[in-house]
Amino acid sequence: MSPAGKSTLGQLPSGIWVLGFVSLLMDISSEMIHSLLPLFMVTSLGASALVVGVIEGLAEATALMVKVFSGVLSDYLGQRKGLALFGYALGALTKPVFALASGSGIVLAARLLDRVGKGVRGAPRDALVADITPPHLRGAAFGLRQSLDTVGAFVGPLLATGLMLLWADDFRAVFWVAVIPGLLAVALLWAGIREPAQPVPEKRGNPIRRDNLRRLGGAYWWVVGVGGLFTLARFSEAFLVLLAQQIGIALALVPLVMVAMNIVYALAAYPFGKLSDRVSHARLLAIGLVVLIAADLVLAASSHWGALLAGVALWGIHLGITQGLLATMVADTAPPDLRGTAFGFFNLASGIAMLLASLCAGLLWDSLGAEFTFYAGAAFSLVALAVLFRRPAGFPVSRAG
Repeated sequence: MSPAGKSTLGQLPSGIWVLGFVSLLMDISSEMIHSLLPLFMVTSLGASALVVGVIEGLAEATALMVKVFSGVLSDYLGQRKGLALFGYALGALTKPVFALASGSGIVLAARLLDRVGKGVRGAPRDALVADITPPHLRGAAFGLRQSLDTVGAFVGPLLATGLMLLWADDFRAVFWVAVIPGLLAVALLWAGIREPAQPVPEKRGNPIRRDNLRRLGGAYWWVVGVGGLFTLARFSEAFLVLLAQQIGIALALVPLVMVAMNIVYALAAYPFGKLSDRVSHARLLAIGLVVLIAADLVLAASSHWGALLAGVALWGIHLGITQGLLATMVADTAPPDLRGTAFGFFNLASGIAMLLASLCAGLLWDSLGAEFTFYAGAAFSLVALAVLFRRPAGFPVSRAG
């Protein structure tokens, strides 16, 4: 069958599927822990919502900021796989620390090391996706990898729920089991990916020299700014877990909130990624922000599990619309030899925004309550929407115009 006769999925390189299943396994490992960690800190370690927000904000910001250096290094070396492999291995090896934690300080240290691993692997992995995929299929490729990643993100909490019920709310036993899929992810990446030859000059320069940064162009930096605003409008999902506990859902069943969100996310990511190859990126981003505003308003008014699930489902749709799309926009606006650097700076801006968003959310939660936290998220989303509609003329943020 000719490429023209194949489905979009059939045209994608096999390496995209391998990277997707690597992400799936690591997300199973990570989400088995992260779906329970806010509850573990609050109920077992006596932490406040502010402490949870600080730890989550610092951890996620660390992951995103480290991507700057891993992205630059992957461009300088012309190698993606080695850095990605190191990052996945570091993430897998930090998982036992959560099972051994006796205080919030150890949890913070483990989260930071785990997120350093995520930061190291993220930019070279995304650049690798762009490197091995034809330009007209990149939206679908990022969408597929994100969908498989998100399958792991709902399988992990589902396993955590089953094991919590089986082992009478034994957090630490669940954390130990989470080590296994993390190690499997590292093994699959090592055996299943062959890095393509890089079409870059023999003599490599510093990717963050002023002339190289100028080559990234205004369209790219606009995408960076929009990505930061999106992250500022959407704080850590740890607060969804805390909301579930607050409205009275049993401890063992709270991870099902993340299962519900990630099922919707997984179902939405690929079709919206594929759609982004044909329609206006700006329009899709605007739709994603409207969905996030709706999610925040529903969650702010939630006092029953039905309303909570509706808000969480809307949150998952928002992620499915925007996450793969932003990655596609970065890949499309950056030169091939600077893609690692481009993803790195994009994630630096998002990391700073994530830290600020989680700190604000923790402060609002402790001082004014859960509903004001989500109302604030809706307000930031409105600001981001206004900026999106005021984008400068001539910015090529979609293939469709």
